Amino acid sequence: MAEQVQSYKKHARWLPAYHFFVLPVLLANTLNAIRHVWLLPTLGMFFQLIVAVALLMLGFLARVMTLTVQDRVIRLEMRLRLRGVLPPDLQPRINELTHRQLVAMRFASDAELTELMREVLEGKLATSNEIKQRVKNWQADWL
Repeated sequence: MAEQVQSYKKHARWLPAYHFFVLPVLLANTLNAIRHVWLLPTLGMFFQLIVAVALLMLGFLARVMTLTVQDRVIRLEMRLRLRGVLPPDLQPRINELTHRQLVAMRFASDAELTELMREVLEGKLATSNEIKQRVKNWQADWL
């Protein structure tokens, strides 16, 4: 079986069950509850709308909280990785990197990290997209 290739253009991950089933169903449920309140504004319909909005928010917040934990783990992983591959003059500057910069640098190979970090610290690369686009040897993340 051929190994899958990951790149800047193809690194975003879609979870079909979440993105194409759960969220659309929750959104449709909320829109339906709004319609029911519009057509028959009773206390029961308002309660159904509140529950529908709460479920939709739960769907979004579950994803946000999961991504927050993932980013924290990546930040820790990258700090440890940088301590192992950077030259001594750059190691004290690891904490100068922002959260987004650390997350974006995770796709770079160990050989690229020193040059990439210098460019980030010099202000040549400002956004996470710029950092990811600069990566030459993309390290796939299939977890």
